[in-house]
Parts: sequence; structure tokens; C-alpha cells
Amino acid sequence: MAEFYDAIVLGLGAMGSASLYHLARRGYKVLGLERFSIPHEMGSSHGVTRIIRLAYYEHPSYVPLLFRAYELWRELETRSGERLLHITGSIDAGPRDGEIFRGAQLACELHELPHEILTARQLQQRFPAYCLPADTMALFQTQGGFLLPERCIASHVKCAEDCGAEAHAHERVLGWEPRGSGVRVTTENAVYDAARLVISTGPWISELVPILKNIAVPERQVLAWFQPWSADLFDPHCFPVFNLTVEEGRYYGFPQFGIPGFKVGRYHHRQEAIDPDGMDRRCHTEDEQVLREFAEKYFPAGSGTTLSMQTCIFTNTPDEHFVLGTDPRFPHVVICSPCSGHGFKFSAVVGEIVADLCESGETRHDISLHNVNRFFNS
Repeated sequence: MAEFYDAIVLGLGAMGSASLYHLARRGYKVLGLERFSIPHEMGSSHGVTRIIRLAYYEHPSYVPLLFRAYELWRELETRSGERLLHITGSIDAGPRDGEIFRGAQLACELHELPHEILTARQLQQRFPAYCLPADTMALFQTQGGFLLPERCIASHVKCAEDCGAEAHAHERVLGWEPRGSGVRVTTENAVYDAARLVISTGPWISELVPILKNIAVPERQVLAWFQPWSADLFDPHCFPVFNLTVEEGRYYGFPQFGIPGFKVGRYHHRQEAIDPDGMDRRCHTEDEQVLREFAEKYFPAGSGTTLSMQTCIFTNTPDEHFVLGTDPRFPHVVICSPCSGHGFKFSAVVGEIVADLCESGETRHDISLHNVNRFFNS
């Protein structure tokens, strides 16, 4: 007979590891299944550092989720005994009438977040590594910073195990099916039954949730670390993380931390939709050039030798908001991805939301923006 669990979590990346922990801490018998290592570099939850920011231009309703996420990251730090969240401040910048600057300003005003508005010249005077166009406007918010993704996942899983959860690595799920009021999950190794199922498999989610096939689109992403000419300008104490738009596109970046180099990425790097199992995981001259040209133009003090490059995957929805909630066909199945390249910071609170949904089908958090039905009701 298949072993029975209160809940099974498929995928133990950012969202799945947090879901495993929050279910386990509530006393549920829960199993987490991961096809790769824990953590791993095959999906969307790696890369040494990930931005967290409160001035959320994407939509003001994200900000209350972030307030709770900050609380839960600090709680996880206390429980794990490991520092996971580093505060540098954050810069959201672009044209005065552009989406990023206007959206970040609106989020700060609606939620009374402390912030400063800086011209490009004022920004460079405050943080000399920044050399943005003269017509750029920047919003500086003191509470932004970065998380350590691999350590966050490891901490969530370890703390879940301390609460009684099981976590299996290198066990690929072949499929699942409704079974009475619960589900049955079949893997390469075994068969498991559960009352609830959480699907958080990132770029592979449409294999397990077919209705997302044309909604959750995996995209190849590349990151680079450049050696600064002036290393002191890229220290976490004097270089805020950034999210900005210039004429070449939207970019994000980090101070030096963990491994050498000024880290930078471009959203929708080369606009390459991919199959996650067949993606080219090598980094090429063309990938480097996209990021080097940006660094040389706008952060010249950080545009030295390329020290490292790495691929990862975004899984994008048409509106770039998350899919988070119960499956419209199966109320005992919770979907908690994709996240369109900006979800990691929320994973602590998403874990809490998933536990709520598994427990009662409802949550106190406002997740109306993320209901999967939005793609089918128009």
C-alpha cells in the first residue's frame, strides 16, 4: 500500500521548500519530492544573491506580502541560526514617467514607505558607481537588499525536517492523479497518497498542470559577475541593489558578495523561450556582450574582467504576475508557481499562504491578483 501523507510538495526550490516548512511547522505529516539536488542550479532558485525590495513597482498589492515576508525571513534566520537577508537599500530607476519609477513611487506613497527621490546626478553623488542618464529619476528605499537563495532553501528544508517533514532528493515525479478526496503521486521510486498536493515545480509546472502549458513559459536567463575596477564602490555597505530601465532594456544588479564580482542581469535576457530539459546551459559571447555593454555604459567602475557567468530560468506568465492558489479543477491541489522572474523574495510568505490553502482553502493574505482563473475568464 502507498504511504499516506497529509500533504505532498512537488519541487523543493524557493516556493516548495518554504511550503514544506510551513506545513511541517503546523504539525502536518508532509513529504517533499525534488528531482534534482537540494538546492540545485537547474531551475530558478540559485545564483548566490536575490533581490528583495519593498518599493514594488509591479503592483501595490505585493507590498503587504513583502511586509510579512520580511518578518518570516527574520524568523527563519532565528530558527536556522544563519543570516539570510542582507540590507543594502534599493534603487528603482528610469525615466520620470516610466513604469518602474512611477510604480515604485506609488507603492511607497500608498504604503507610507520611507523613501528618497534622487536625480541621476544626486544618485551618483550618493553612490558613485552609478552613472545613469541625466534624465533618469531614482527612488531610494532603505529596506531593500538581497537574500541568499541556496541558503534560504537549505534552511527551509532543514527546519522542515526538524519539524518532522520528509524530503527526498533525486526522485522524479512521473505523474499524479485525483484519488477520492485526495491524490496519488507516482515517482520513479514509489507511489504516495496524500490528502493535499502542492505543485511548485517552476519551469516544469506545465508537465504536471497541463492547463498552464501556454501560460507558464520558461525562458533562458543569464547572469554575469564583472571584476570592479574600484572594488570599494561595490561593497554592500555603499552599493544598493538596483532595478532600472535604460534604453537597452530593464536590468538588475547587486554589490559584491559571496563570490567575486559586480553581479548584473537583464530581464528577458535574449528573449529565448525554452524547454527546461533541453535548454542550452552554457554561456556564450553573445550572452556576455548583452551584460558587458550595459556595465561599461552605466557602471564603468564595475566593468572589468568577466569573473563568472551562469544560466537560470524564468517562468513567465502573460501578465508577469504569479500563479498562486488552488487548481480550479481540484480544490485539494495548490499551485504556487510560476513567478515570472521576481518571486524568490516572496517565497517565505508564499509558504505560509500554501499552508493556509492546504488547511482551509483560504488565506488572510490578498492573493486575488494571482488567481489562475484570470487567464480563462476573459
